[in-house]
Amino acid sequence: MDEVNVVVAHSERATLRVGDVFLKVDADQARIDVEVEAMALAPVPTPEILWREPPVLALAAVRGTALGRLGEPSPASPAAWAAAGAAVRRLHDAPLPPWAGRRRRDPGELAGELDGECEALVTSGVLPAALVTRNRRVAEAALRAWTPVFAHGDLQIDHVFVDGAEVTGVIDWSEAGRGDALFDLATLTLGHEERLGDLLTGYGADVDLDALRAWWSLRALLGVRWLTEHGFDPFAPGCEVDVLKSRM
Repeated sequence: MDEVNVVVAHSERATLRVGDVFLKVDADQARIDVEVEAMALAPVPTPEILWREPPVLALAAVRGTALGRLGEPSPASPAAWAAAGAAVRRLHDAPLPPWAGRRRRDPGELAGELDGECEALVTSGVLPAALVTRNRRVAEAALRAWTPVFAHGDLQIDHVFVDGAEVTGVIDWSEAGRGDALFDLATLTLGHEERLGDLLTGYGADVDLDALRAWWSLRALLGVRWLTEHGFDPFAPGCEVDVLKSRM
């Protein structure tokens, strides 16, 4: 009998793997609704939906291996990264989805959230004030007007699967919607700055590199406390805190 492996679990959702089947359990059915609809619309390979019985969504495993893991060197080739960039470009060029998306926030709202999080990081002693202040300055470049695209919204490096130079699947679409293209690109390269050139070779469009790099700082600043409170370790080598230190 196949073992049950916990892929990820926290108070909001959990993902289990049993053989070649992934079971996603989510208390928020709106997130599952978005995931199902986004996979149907996205012009890139996505997992096959096997069945759905709220609050569970069953998905088939995709072929290939993840592009990499945060905190570890990516084993994927430059060609695989370029293929990932081309896939992301196809997504961003696709017609906008009919829903706004959880990540669609105006710059003023995002700046307010960021300022509050920076203050909490310093007053709680989670991070040194100099580190937070420097990265808050860097993050300013991400707080600009942007044209919405069909965005994945949570395009972490281990959400893109490749086989050689072929993208075989992009997983975890619950945050998809109308979003900032640079947020997707920054999320995919977080902690893997050395792979940015390969990704953009495949993406094939002019990109505001200052704004993209600013998203590394912004995303890490907003994520450190949440990750810590939900059982993850942003202080692990190569992860969010190291990303912030690299901006110094």
